[in-house]
Amino acid sequence: MARNVPEANIKAMLAREESLFIQRNPNSKRLSEDAAKNWLKGVPMHWMVDWGTPFPLFVAKANGVDVTDADGNTYIDFCLGDTGAMFGHSPKPVVDALQREGANGFTTMMPSTDAAIVGQLLQERFGLPFWQVTATASDANRAVIKWCRAITGRSNILVFNHCYHGAVDETYVTIDGGTPHADPALIGEVRDLTQYTKVIEFNDIPALEAALADRDVACVLAEPIMTNVGMVLPDDGYHKALREITRRTDTLLILDETHCMSSGPGGYTGEFGLEPDGFVLGKPIAGGIPAAVYGFTDGVTARIRKFLETRTPGHSGIGTTLSGSKIQLALMRAVLENYFTKEAFAPLIALARRLEKGIADVIIKHSAPWHVVRVGARVEFMCTPQRPRNGGEAAKVIHRPIDEAVHHYLLNRGVIVTPFHNMMLICPATTAAHVDHLVEGLDRCLTELMS
Repeated sequence: MARNVPEANIKAMLAREESLFIQRNPNSKRLSEDAAKNWLKGVPMHWMVDWGTPFPLFVAKANGVDVTDADGNTYIDFCLGDTGAMFGHSPKPVVDALQREGANGFTTMMPSTDAAIVGQLLQERFGLPFWQVTATASDANRAVIKWCRAITGRSNILVFNHCYHGAVDETYVTIDGGTPHADPALIGEVRDLTQYTKVIEFNDIPALEAALADRDVACVLAEPIMTNVGMVLPDDGYHKALREITRRTDTLLILDETHCMSSGPGGYTGEFGLEPDGFVLGKPIAGGIPAAVYGFTDGVTARIRKFLETRTPGHSGIGTTLSGSKIQLALMRAVLENYFTKEAFAPLIALARRLEKGIADVIIKHSAPWHVVRVGARVEFMCTPQRPRNGGEAAKVIHRPIDEAVHHYLLNRGVIVTPFHNMMLICPATTAAHVDHLVEGLDRCLTELMS
């Protein structure tokens, strides 16, 4: 029978680990104080303080899965930049491409000699024939929404409660509490986002039918699995229903694979034979430097071309100066050729299975009210006994003190997992010893928490 973790043990672990973190990291503390003189919240990007530590951990170097902080402490990294470094930090093919191409120009506002081969590789890997490059997946999702609205003549989009599509304001609409409303945490948003965004729970087929029935939705923007509120998997048959209903209502289906690419060399879409009208991929596509892509089917591309025949000339609102740059394409080519292959993914998935089983064994050993889930090379445990079926359920059981206690315990013992949820990635530099070290650390952590 599952046993609850005593609250007193969680509080005691958090207090002890906070003190230990401060003792271990005097240089990071000093750098934090110095950085606060010029950086908002003391960091180059404000969410870097969201690890929950007394001050940010400042990194000196990272290679493969090995991270060294400003105090010389070393870590095994299973967070991997929350997917941005999915193939390891500074992977050799990417470094080689940087060294080779660095002296040949970074950005020219013209296509590079790699353009044709990268387009071909994108089609071979992900199945869609026509592509564009942006700087981030957020930009890609914004562009896709605009194209879908333009060619359908429909204003609305549909997203899932607690979805994640980067910094796209239109997707931050929730039905927590029962009524659609903008996420209250959004900064500076003055529009009524519910005017053009419909939101439903993932895995709710009747709600999907109802939301699309009026045929006023340009596109459904979805992750194939929900990844930013724990990992929420689709029910059996859900993707089949999603595709059937969107086709029947002439609604475009866009799959954002940015976090799901760890599923396999063709993403979750390729592994499970999904048939989206559009496809978005960011973070790891160029080894961690800013780059993303979005692609469309032949049918959607034909509609775009027809729209462009009558479009008023001028600024489109799509695209930025550094998008499609020479260096982006060179690095994308290196990543696509070397890592988005079955041969590269096979050992990653094998190690992920080892990690999944190891965590499951620890949960069973301690009768902890937790569960573990895996998709491809991505593993996550949640501190709740039942798998949530949608974002609303998941949001109620994450970001709790117990998650923070586990993160801090592991961090102080040289293991990094994703701070916003309990996600771990396997990359080509990960070994069985690394996996076993994490599992052993989690076992020791639970031994203390459950005692």
